[in-house]
Amino acid sequence: MNFAAPWWLLGLPLIPLLAWLRGRTGRESAFLYSSVGLVKGITQLSRSRAGRFLLTLRWIALALFVVGMARPQLGEGHAPHKASGIDIVVAFDLSGSMAAEDFELHGKRVNRVQIAKDVLNQFIDSRPNDRIGLVAFARNAYIAAPLTLDHDFLKANLDRINLGQVEDGTAIGSAITAAVNRLRGLKSKSRIVILMTDGQDNASKVPPLTAADAAKALGVKVYTIGVGTHGTAPVPTQDMFGRRVYVQQAVDIDEDTLRKISDRTGGRYYRADSAATLRTIYAEIDKFEKTEVEIRKYQFYHELFAYFVSPGLALLFLEVILGHTVWRKLP
Repeated sequence: MNFAAPWWLLGLPLIPLLAWLRGRTGRESAFLYSSVGLVKGITQLSRSRAGRFLLTLRWIALALFVVGMARPQLGEGHAPHKASGIDIVVAFDLSGSMAAEDFELHGKRVNRVQIAKDVLNQFIDSRPNDRIGLVAFARNAYIAAPLTLDHDFLKANLDRINLGQVEDGTAIGSAITAAVNRLRGLKSKSRIVILMTDGQDNASKVPPLTAADAAKALGVKVYTIGVGTHGTAPVPTQDMFGRRVYVQQAVDIDEDTLRKISDRTGGRYYRADSAATLRTIYAEIDKFEKTEVEIRKYQFYHELFAYFVSPGLALLFLEVILGHTVWRKLP
């Protein structure tokens, strides 16, 4: 059993507090006497426990309502579900040079971020049983999405990252370190980092090859992809009149370092100079060895809301009936 809205359960500790506060304040007496000795001789008074019982019914009803609002659910119809034994973290370059528009998508010129997102989305769709995470990096590296089988969540996070969100720079070593930290300690058979970049390291506190050695020590393969055409690439900018113009920027991919990173960790280096090449690269990576494991996944949940709210309403109704009939009291 689990709760769809567990934050409602925070209201349960408040119920004893409310009961205590109500007992502290109480209600004003219906009659005031200077001394109970004035009436002691004409009647035998005893303390009634009816009021305490009625209040107890009310507090129990309130507690049942709170649990009901937390939406308790019981998983039913569980079935075996196949999951891969591979965990993948993609390190995505968001440096300013990724704005270069040297790729085409559906007949239109697009920048490197757009084509990388499009191809990565297809890669994610092709591996539904893999846990995949996302690291975005420029001058610093950030966890954009943890390792997850919820690929809709992953793709939503991929869609929201973009150029200009982090300080410019290229921290390849930091990106590898952040990605490897996501994979450290996991028991999966294969742990893989896919690093996409179009430049060379100029901001990392950890040198890229040192990060590669750490990945090797932990048994993590790093596959590197150099993104960009050869020679120069057009980068959009604005002239003094605010018009969109292009300037040619030299493509400066540190292929030697990227190749060494992959070689040290047992991965491979690829050069993606076109959309078709990038898709071919991901298709080749998609041929990694897969080890399927069986997990239990619930197909649907049975809502238990009524099983808590209905008794609560019954107790509240009983409290009202008893308070106005058998245990009716003076106002």
